[in-house]
Amino acid sequence: MLSRILEKHRSWSDCGGDVSSRFSDDYLLTLASAYWFTNSIGTSFRPYYEHAAGLTSRIARVEVPTAVTLFPHDLASPPRSWIERTYNLVRYTRMPRGGHFAPHEEPALLADDIAAFAGALPHASPG
Repeated sequence: MLSRILEKHRSWSDCGGDVSSRFSDDYLLTLASAYWFTNSIGTSFRPYYEHAAGLTSRIARVEVPTAVTLFPHDLASPPRSWIERTYNLVRYTRMPRGGHFAPHEEPALLADDIAAFAGALPHASPG
């Protein structure tokens, strides 16, 4: 379990091959322990398996205002035009750094982007 956690954090993050530059030993050991002791690693595999096995269907269209934040070392980096085909994209941000584990790697960048998105949405008046 620990080797899988380390390998994914090394290859899917913006760490330049040095996982300890972005993640503490305590964090990685806690994450591996949580999956191991609760026997819950399957929940992290499920979306990948279902997609590869063709068990999920395409979304027709999502009209809810949507924001996408792309980090350069994440697994996918779809062009804006691809996202706009399916989502009502109102914010599309390419970050200067970060990877698949962006909330841990770059929490301030992500929080600022979420706040900017939410702040630009029309707000309903209390009623």
